[in-house]
Amino acid sequence: MRAENMNIKDIVIRDPFILTDDGRYYLYGTRSETAWGHGNGFDVYESDDLENWTGPKEIFRRPENFWADKEFWAPECIRKGNTYYLIATFGTEGKPKGIQILKSDTPAGTFSLLTQDPVTPKDWNCLDGTVFTDEENTSWLVFSHSFPQEPGGAIVAARLSEDMTALVSEPQTLFHAEDAPWTRPIPFAREEFGLDGNNYFSDGPYLFYNSVGKLCMLWSSWSERGYAMGISVSENGITGPWIHGEEAAYYGGGHGMVFTENTGKSYVVWHAPNEALHEHPRLMPLSQFAENG
Repeated sequence: MRAENMNIKDIVIRDPFILTDDGRYYLYGTRSETAWGHGNGFDVYESDDLENWTGPKEIFRRPENFWADKEFWAPECIRKGNTYYLIATFGTEGKPKGIQILKSDTPAGTFSLLTQDPVTPKDWNCLDGTVFTDEENTSWLVFSHSFPQEPGGAIVAARLSEDMTALVSEPQTLFHAEDAPWTRPIPFAREEFGLDGNNYFSDGPYLFYNSVGKLCMLWSSWSERGYAMGISVSENGITGPWIHGEEAAYYGGGHGMVFTENTGKSYVVWHAPNEALHEHPRLMPLSQFAENG
């Protein structure tokens, strides 16, 4: 069903991502109703003013015989030349989650798979991929390497091929969630995942430059107040070292990203609350958000 003039507060999605393209806004995200179970596709919402939206329009539907059938998460759309790429997480029972990249000629789809298998290591549990292009025009895939393999909650980066179909360097760990002062082990690790000991998670990395040109990363984890989002700052490009804030920038929601609207003003968008079927995109100017953090 396609709704006209929907307010962003009426949209229910997780992991929101906004692409500004030719003066129009495109909002992508995880379908809340299928986030933790059977997965079958992704949608887009469109707007001219960030207030009135149309959608959802399906931009990807699970192909027959596709390896993944659950946990379709966190689609991010970027443009390279005249091609649009969707970076997303997929899962299935009995295999690690993986990140695949899709492409389309338009930001509104339809998107098709670039490869039949994930670009991330097949034996790693990987999620929430984002593409960062550095000052030397090298594209990196940044993602979370998750428990049970990485109980510290790793954020990892590897260089991407020009055609976006493969990693062309060994993944390197940028930092672990447990390194940040504000994070805490997830309290439900044994109950929900059967894990012993302290287990941290990292998700939703997104890299951006702040007002003084420092490379920053938004990312999310568990805190003493539940799901939360922090900002870390690099002292030397993507490989760091990364310096973490004492406190999270936002408690009660997360998985944010930064985009620039038509007048050149930067905003943060994230989802809150972190409650199934009640998650809505939240918007705040980056300058205000950074002050809060």
